[in-house]
Amino acid sequence: SILKSYVTVFCISPPACGLKCYTCVSRDPLSCLRKTSCPEPLDRCFSVNVTGYMTKGCRKETNCVKPISCCEEDFCNSAIMLNGPRVALLLVSSAITALFL
Repeated sequence: SILKSYVTVFCISPPACGLKCYTCVSRDPLSCLRKTSCPEPLDRCFSVNVTGYMTKGCRKETNCVKPISCCEEDFCNSAIMLNGPRVALLLVSSAITALFL
């Protein structure tokens, strides 16, 4: 069908089907809601907090050096990142809540 052909051609081009990331420069990391498709050769989403400003967007893997946090899944640079202590806190609070329900 024509629609199937259009979708196939549309998704072959990298800008249309590439990695998708949140992008912003903001003092409030929760306000970073703008979405973008990363063009070639940008293959990572990134987040970095410098002097109180959260910056998010697309980046090449080779430019992912500390303090820049990079990831490689769609929208993985969201405001809520579940890693390290945050995961432990989430698990403990969920367990305590489950005990009382």
